[in-house]
This record gives sequence, C-alpha cells and structure tokens, in this order.
Amino acid sequence: MYIVSINEDLCSGCNQCAPNCPAKILGFEDGKAVITGDDSECMGCESCVVVCPTEAISIMEI
Repeated sequence: MYIVSINEDLCSGCNQCAPNCPAKILGFEDGKAVITGDDSECMGCESCVVVCPTEAISIMEI
C-alpha cells in the first residue's frame, strides 16, 4: 500500500501530475494538485513524481 503526499507550498500548479496518474486519484483544484480519489488505490508507480517539476509530490510505501 502506498500513501501520496502533496506539498502545497512546492506545488506550482502546472497540472502535469493528475493526467499522468493511472489510478486517477489526483486532481486539480484552486490552482493546486490535490488528492481527489481514494489514495489507497495508489499503485506506487511514481508517474506523478516523475512529471512534477517542483518535486511537490512524494509517495511512501507503508
């Protein structure tokens, strides 16, 4: 199981993460990336982490 974290202070609002999330758990609200789905569905693929230019997203395995 994986946990997704988004550092709002680092998020630039580029919205590259949400379309690259195969689990469709990331979204975009008020100019920032947010977790809109069930984060327990995260597959740990790190697609969102790879495309984030500001390193605002991290994934931790639990």
